[in-house]
Amino acid sequence: MRVLDLSRVLAGPLTAMNLADLGADVIKVERPGAGDDTRAWGPPFAEDGTATYFQTSNRNKRSIAIDFREDSGRELVLRLIAQADVVVENYLPGALERAGIDLEALRIQHPGLIVASVTGFGSAGGATRPGYDFVAQALSGLMHITGEHEGEAMKVGVALVDVLASKDLTLGILAALRNRDRTGFGMRVEVNLLSSIQSALANQIQATVGAGVEPTRLGNVHPSIMPYESLPTRDGELAVAIGNNKQFRDFVTELGRPELAEDPRFATNPDRVAHRPELREILAEALAADTAEGWQERFTAANLAVGKVNTIGEGIELAQSLGIDPVVELDRDGVTSKGIRHPIRYTPEFAIPTLGPPALDADGEAIRNGVGAPISPLTPAEVTRTRRSRIPRP
Repeated sequence: MRVLDLSRVLAGPLTAMNLADLGADVIKVERPGAGDDTRAWGPPFAEDGTATYFQTSNRNKRSIAIDFREDSGRELVLRLIAQADVVVENYLPGALERAGIDLEALRIQHPGLIVASVTGFGSAGGATRPGYDFVAQALSGLMHITGEHEGEAMKVGVALVDVLASKDLTLGILAALRNRDRTGFGMRVEVNLLSSIQSALANQIQATVGAGVEPTRLGNVHPSIMPYESLPTRDGELAVAIGNNKQFRDFVTELGRPELAEDPRFATNPDRVAHRPELREILAEALAADTAEGWQERFTAANLAVGKVNTIGEGIELAQSLGIDPVVELDRDGVTSKGIRHPIRYTPEFAIPTLGPPALDADGEAIRNGVGAPISPLTPAEVTRTRRSRIPRP
């Protein structure tokens, strides 16, 4: 399967990389001279000088530099589209058409083509709004519920909206490919940042939709469960997730305060939520007797969900100690690098490619030599007639 990646930055390129990890031949089209914006998004930079941000979403791809504002470049892109199964793009709606690349018309000429688009705010009223993760976090309400109760709204520590949108778009592409197996027809798959993060707000957004309740910032506190938050120990914070009454009994027993499970203020989860300040004070006092690491070992041995607040490096070390092997060694033409392993495991296993991110236009000559003949443009009348007769309604 061939994927043409016309996208930039994160959500689109990460979608294309997901498909590349699964074995697709992904061709990344970049601007001559500069390439993807994230090539310059550093520090940090890897040992070979590549921005680690670019490395995040561009392994297992081939790169070609094309200026499709020029006639020759546009013709080359059209040839590549004619040979593709999937096109991934994240331009503002209408931008590619104005550049002479009408994906809807091309889908008519190439009825098996799947066009996968990610925008900031959809193709209707928000079509002209540029989409960046930070702004989507703010406008969706995610920032409103993130941060300390009395503090300012905060963004999440990673471009979570872009990452979620890429997973949604990957899922949509796989569904479209399966549908093409049955019908022979491709389709357009659209994802926007706002919808992706709103669907991921889960119980918080359902509280608003289903009960008219507007969630607020609570720091690390869960609005409906107690204890389900970070609690202080002798030397640092401990994340504690107690989901039912049995777990609470086991937790306070290991803590040395078994009588708390019989206290009518804390006997059930609604009771514990109602008396959160009192319970938190009691738990913090008891947890001060040991370190976060010490409590983690004790509670984990009791099959309870707790964990100290790790750095990212410590999180990688934990995964390695558990046999998850999170880091993968990559190689491209003798240049080695590392990345985070494709997260899905398969039984029986199949080989996941381990090709490092490409230099700009690293594969341009080979790709240009391998493209086929250009496709013939349709007249407006042919576009209308073909659209009515060949493209089925979903």
